[in-house]
Amino acid sequence: MTVITRLLVANRGEIARRVFRTCRELGIETVAVFSDADADAPHVAEADHAVRLSGVTPSATYLDISRIIQAAQASGADTIHPGYGFLSENATFAQAVLDAGLTWVGPSPDAIAAMGSKVRAKRLMTEAGVPILPSLPLDPPHELPYPLLVKASAGGGGRGMRVVRTADDLDREVASARREAESAFGDGAVFVEPLLEAARHIEVQILADTHGTVWALGERECSVQRRHQKVLEECPSPAISGETRDRLQRAAVSAARAIGYTGAGTVEFLVKDDTVAFLEMNTRLQVEHPVTELVYGVDLVRLQLEVAEGAALPDAPPTPSGHAIEVRLYAEDAHYVPQSGTLHRFEIDGPVRVDSGVESGSVVSTHYDAMLAKVIAHGDTRTQAIRKLTGALKHAKLHGLTTNRNLLLNILKNQDYLAGATHTGFLDQHDLTATPEPTELEALAAALAIAAAHRAEAKVLATLPAGWRNVRSQEERARFAEIEVVYRPLPEGVTVVAATPYRVVLERDGIRHAHDVARYGDAVYVGSTRLTPLPRLPEPVEHVAPGSLLAPMPGSVLRVEVEPGDRVTKGQVVLVLEAMKMEHQIAAPADGVVADLRVEKGQQVEAGSVLAIIQEGDE
Repeated sequence: MTVITRLLVANRGEIARRVFRTCRELGIETVAVFSDADADAPHVAEADHAVRLSGVTPSATYLDISRIIQAAQASGADTIHPGYGFLSENATFAQAVLDAGLTWVGPSPDAIAAMGSKVRAKRLMTEAGVPILPSLPLDPPHELPYPLLVKASAGGGGRGMRVVRTADDLDREVASARREAESAFGDGAVFVEPLLEAARHIEVQILADTHGTVWALGERECSVQRRHQKVLEECPSPAISGETRDRLQRAAVSAARAIGYTGAGTVEFLVKDDTVAFLEMNTRLQVEHPVTELVYGVDLVRLQLEVAEGAALPDAPPTPSGHAIEVRLYAEDAHYVPQSGTLHRFEIDGPVRVDSGVESGSVVSTHYDAMLAKVIAHGDTRTQAIRKLTGALKHAKLHGLTTNRNLLLNILKNQDYLAGATHTGFLDQHDLTATPEPTELEALAAALAIAAAHRAEAKVLATLPAGWRNVRSQEERARFAEIEVVYRPLPEGVTVVAATPYRVVLERDGIRHAHDVARYGDAVYVGSTRLTPLPRLPEPVEHVAPGSLLAPMPGSVLRVEVEPGDRVTKGQVVLVLEAMKMEHQIAAPADGVVADLRVEKGQQVEAGSVLAIIQEGDE
């Protein structure tokens, strides 16, 4: 019987903190590893010991097997937990851990290798009687049934995946998927299969011990996705029949037994009408594992550790209860472009579970995934879970970075979502990116709080009320980029109950409205609403030439696909940026000519930098 005493998590952020939490409850010492960019990250501060991996890129730090093993040995760790992503599904890493005499929290290297290649996995699943979609040959002269899905053979999380609708796009998208897979997983192999559109993405959580017991802990509905990355998951699915559920669980158990699986894992399927097709098996803990934990009343990390120590599972899993929903809170804008910078305030309260990789003051870099946290609600019914989650997101204080909070709220309020009518194209079918405009009362609260702050900071005549005039000659206005209001005199029917630099209470027509206000440089937050004050005497601005293509985020120029003087068509890819482990295509906004090219391959650029200029027209 193995006894774990000190455990290193070969990962970062939210999943490292999640594993550490269970370790603390079990009395197991913890070891963090961190890159230079993560030196001040919360997961480093929470660990009992921490080992620096110099560098910032994943390949030089969290993907370097030898450095991870050395960190474990140097820190006296006897066990390694891989988390998810990075090396979590790397059979070579698992074998290296075992060869170093350490305990590996996960399935055997052979099981990982069997599922690590999705091409090989599909062949094994066919032999085990698990239904699959066929893999298609890429070599001509084969006729391919478009639309297609290009997928990385290694890894997951939407990286290395591309939808191809015409033969003209195939070579470019395959090459792009290979590069992204190589960058994210160190393996550029890809394959192609038919795209089953408007299907549900359903997965089954499994857990297996070394004594022959395999659990199937229900199913998770993971259909709400953007760019093949999950945004919202729930357990159980609101639209899976008992018969289909049994079919999915039997297939998942068969898949696990076929490869002698041990530990926690997930078997993923596409479901449409009567079609059930195996997608892949993730030989690790999933990002969305908390919804299963809340419904089944288990700690999957604890069970992982117990299985790694050789313990036997009970014959049957616990009985499920209620409904759980998880949303992934990302630092990204309405167009899914990742954001970086300082997260000044991060507070999410209410009857929800928050698994986060950040805290107030954290810096979100361009080097890693932009997910800030997972927010999970559990209720006796799906409606209860939705209400709890909606309330927590609505009142969360997220200051300093643009997030996808409004997208998440719009999803939770959407009638099709409420009815359980989701599929993998749900976000393409519904435009849920709308952001609420600031209200008049919010703008008034911001203006009054700023005025109160100015009086509090005044060096002379500090006892006079804010905005005092012997004879008022004109209205006093507050101008924000988003809205303009007159705050002296106040609008008819509005009175001020209290006004401080941090809290303003207004009353309109007998109803009081309290507003918390926070200021950071040129931004003012009223609750969760951001307002940008405009300067009274603005500095001259530098005008950007018409047709300029601007960098949407900091990143590195991965490749340039045009030369000055080239003719381009609207939507044609001009260059590609790499940021946060993803490729971002910068396309021509209209037909025209490349008048200027300001960057070259490998160059680092800041957000807003001019990359190229496209002159519209034929000349």
